[in-house]
Amino acid sequence: MILPTFVLLGVTSADLVAARSQMAFTLGFHIILACLGVGLPTFVLIANWIGIRRGDAAALLLARRWSSVMAVTFAVGAVTGTVLSFELGLLWPVLMGRFGGAFGIPFAIEAIFFFLEAIFIAIYIYGWDRLSPRTHLLSAVPVVLAGLGGTFSVVAANGWMNQPAGYVLGPDGRVASVVAWDVIFNPATFYEVPHMLLAAYMVTGFLLASVYAVGLLRGHTDRYVRLGFLIPFVVAAGLAPVQVVVGDIAARAVFEDQPAKFAAMELITTTGPGQPVTIGGVLIDGKVVGGMQLPALGSILAGFNPDTVITGFDQIPVDQRPPATIVHLAWDAMVGIGTALVLLGLWAFILWRRTRDYATSRWFLRAAALAGIGAIVALESGWIVTEVGRQPWVVYLVLRTSDAVTQAGGVQLTFLSVVVLYSGLGLACLLTLRTLARRWARADDAAGGRDLRSGGPRGAIPYGPPDAEPDE
Repeated sequence: MILPTFVLLGVTSADLVAARSQMAFTLGFHIILACLGVGLPTFVLIANWIGIRRGDAAALLLARRWSSVMAVTFAVGAVTGTVLSFELGLLWPVLMGRFGGAFGIPFAIEAIFFFLEAIFIAIYIYGWDRLSPRTHLLSAVPVVLAGLGGTFSVVAANGWMNQPAGYVLGPDGRVASVVAWDVIFNPATFYEVPHMLLAAYMVTGFLLASVYAVGLLRGHTDRYVRLGFLIPFVVAAGLAPVQVVVGDIAARAVFEDQPAKFAAMELITTTGPGQPVTIGGVLIDGKVVGGMQLPALGSILAGFNPDTVITGFDQIPVDQRPPATIVHLAWDAMVGIGTALVLLGLWAFILWRRTRDYATSRWFLRAAALAGIGAIVALESGWIVTEVGRQPWVVYLVLRTSDAVTQAGGVQLTFLSVVVLYSGLGLACLLTLRTLARRWARADDAAGGRDLRSGGPRGAIPYGPPDAEPDE
């Protein structure tokens, strides 16, 4: 997914290839954990609230177990995020040297949210058996808010790279003055942040629901598994249509502000009205090969009019064109999977209206079990569109990626080191989560399984509903 980018870019510098590959690898890895850092606290809070409000032991058990998963993924994400922050200075010293005074502001704010999230995650985990139900529930609220704030800050920084604003360069080419408000709330912030936050909830929701969909397929149909599927799936499926609208707004903003990226997304080679939407296909020697074209739809979607003129590659200098094929295929993947997830939610709604039991359809559960992987692929595809589509600029129309890369050398070695480190972290994370799942399964088996009344093994639920007194 990374190597074709550089083949199409025609990059010859080994250090530039290694630096971009390292940044792409670490960002692609970390962004999944970042999504979980936003979504998991919210789902934990929802389950905990349901458990207290309704006296639902199954919901409380879900909240407690999900909070353990939240702690594990947060710890791993803290490491991968720290590596990313160091990479900005080590791999792209010109970017930080010239624009650190502006670009660094959102990251400084993100650090505050990160520490707040870490503190309150610790309080929430520690408080399961020590705080009152209300106090413990409220301790999860700052975790949710800090996750949202941290994501807002980082995406605002990325938005600034796409549409830099709020700074003035001095005679030496460095930032001389900054308007922090304009840096943070740059034009791209207003569509990138909602798009990313919705993606975070969809990735977490569908990924979490897919685990319980597998459980339902294996015959585990007690309330604990059903609720474990229902909470994240309803949230993710409910947000999917909203994401389509937000994504359409974002694409139209790209059409207005980044014509080269939009031309790559839609494989527009010649400027003019009546541009089609091309599904599939690749760009070879300046011509679209393969794919299916829907006449005039591109112009209609971009400007609500088939006569809308879209800029093609014929009016974009060769050295300012992004690698069209990978951007276009990633765009198609994101849009296609997003549409499929909307249809999956509609399928669930129809099943619920007809039978009041979505678990009776094994084909639906099979599709839901794949939705988590699909959501991750859509997420990664979206970031390929955002980052690769901005090339050859690291700061759009201001600083080229090739001019920002380090000249120190040895990047190939650091890239290899990061791959080894992240592979170890990923393996450790998966093994830890697998160990937790097995431990929970053994606890359920030792307690005689999860009955429908309690939703979990007896004695495992903090401040849960007491056992009913036997009839005399």
